[in-house]
Amino acid sequence: MPEGDTVHRWADRLRDALVGHPVARVELRRDPRGLALPAPGTVVTGVEARGKHLLVYFADGATIHTHMRVQGVWQVYEAGRRWRRPAFAARVVIEVDDGTTAVCFDAPVVELRRDSVARPTTRGEASLARLGPDLVEPEVDFDAVVTRLAALPDETEIANALLDQRVASGIGNVFKSEICWAHRVNPWTTLGALDDATRRALYATAHEQLRANIAAGRRVTYRGGLAVYNKARRPCPRCRTPIRQARQGDDDRVTFWCPTCQPAS
Repeated sequence: MPEGDTVHRWADRLRDALVGHPVARVELRRDPRGLALPAPGTVVTGVEARGKHLLVYFADGATIHTHMRVQGVWQVYEAGRRWRRPAFAARVVIEVDDGTTAVCFDAPVVELRRDSVARPTTRGEASLARLGPDLVEPEVDFDAVVTRLAALPDETEIANALLDQRVASGIGNVFKSEICWAHRVNPWTTLGALDDATRRALYATAHEQLRANIAAGRRVTYRGGLAVYNKARRPCPRCRTPIRQARQGDDDRVTFWCPTCQPAS
């Protein structure tokens, strides 16, 4: 499941593979707006991660914007290597002069942008404009995060608030559960029941955990692995109480928590 740490890792990989190279071909599938793709010979000038969004920039002013949500993934292949996913699942294909190919599979949001072309703002662009501070970046303005969090209704449950990319970007379902467990906060606790110090501490921990997982490998938040995510009925690593799971929020996302360490208030 791609979260901010994963998307930043993909951006690093794409940056190393593409930036400074002229493209041999660019394919963008199922983007209905019909803007001109970067022509062969156009140089890739940058790759950027913003929370769960990934942007690829080209010298002719084009930008390819992708948002992975739950199922999307970026992969990079050396020349001649066989793709590990079926070709029909490819949404973006960028091949550069040395044969290296970056492929985005199954992303639900894919769009080509050209800022010089007048057109209505898309949903993807609007979501980018609303993003809160990126928690994967080395420096985070936590004052801004706490201010954005305070704009949500007091009855908002903290687990849902953590997933709100308008407050801070990068947290997904895995880190949502892990952060609440780390602070012994019940995921259904409302914002109105949390003081500013606790709110700030939750996001500071999110920043630490996301930053710690940028490198490739197994995702770790506690003693070599995860504490509660996807561990329903297994013992809590702190108190040995069986971990529970339940659906939460408008998107019906699964939340994991320890009923002893994180009691309902």
